[in-house]
Amino acid sequence: QLQLVESGGGLVQPGGSLRLSCAASGFTLDNYAIGWFRQASGKEREGVLCISSSGGVTYYRASVTGRFTISRDNAKNTVYLQMNSLKPEDTAVYYCTIRQTDGRLCPAGRVDDYWGQGTQVTVSL
Repeated sequence: QLQLVESGGGLVQPGGSLRLSCAASGFTLDNYAIGWFRQASGKEREGVLCISSSGGVTYYRASVTGRFTISRDNAKNTVYLQMNSLKPEDTAVYYCTIRQTDGRLCPAGRVDDYWGQGTQVTVSL
């Protein structure tokens, strides 16, 4: 059974860093693009960035450019989201996702795609 599991969230002060992990099971990530999305309380889910199967990165949000990076370790079947210089507005539940079809393409946030359960990131003093 295909499964995505996020981890690494927590409480961090503004300006701090966190590294989120997205571990896949039931399939290999090698040929998939993986996206990170986030959803703040009371807001719609939004795309953050995506890494293609070849390692190319697409940023969905200009506000994270230069602060967030994404990487993948195919040997560990895991994708990472490194978040630096965190701001209170980065507070959200972060999800990793892959497309249900055409998995080589970056996810567009469809509800019928594959999603993890999410991990909470809180940026606050």
